[in-house]
Amino acid sequence: MSDAQLLAQLASERSHVLRTVDGLENQEMRRTLVPSGWTMTQLLNHLAFDDEMFWISAVLGGDDRAIAELHNGWASEPMTGAEAINIYKREIARSDEVLAEIDLDAPPRWWPPASVFDAAPMSTGREVVFRVLAETSVHAGHLDIVRELIDGHQNLVVG
Repeated sequence: MSDAQLLAQLASERSHVLRTVDGLENQEMRRTLVPSGWTMTQLLNHLAFDDEMFWISAVLGGDDRAIAELHNGWASEPMTGAEAINIYKREIARSDEVLAEIDLDAPPRWWPPASVFDAAPMSTGREVVFRVLAETSVHAGHLDIVRELIDGHQNLVVG
């Protein structure tokens, strides 16, 4: 898969996520419908902070702002569904800026200390982008299921 194809697929999955939550009211975004207890708002935060900000801005880009914000307790404050969508869009835009500037063959510019993230560093930016693509794809499916439970909307029908 070429870099352009990889980035196009990531953009497509991000759009899928945003289409899935489009038009929902705040109370729907904050509804718990699965046994684990997560909400659509929480899952968008996960995608924004744990995937876009962590993997792309911090790890790939070595962005000091992103690295500092990883430790600022961003998830502790309740927010509305609209705020979660806007934050996700903001982090996508920041990620796209990083992705436009880096060489995906190069190693990540930053890696968290083992006390924070106990995993071997990835060797290329491409590996990191693939991880974000996989995470986004999986969570797009989770959001699809919850959206269908809320109002019957189907983003993708398997039949």
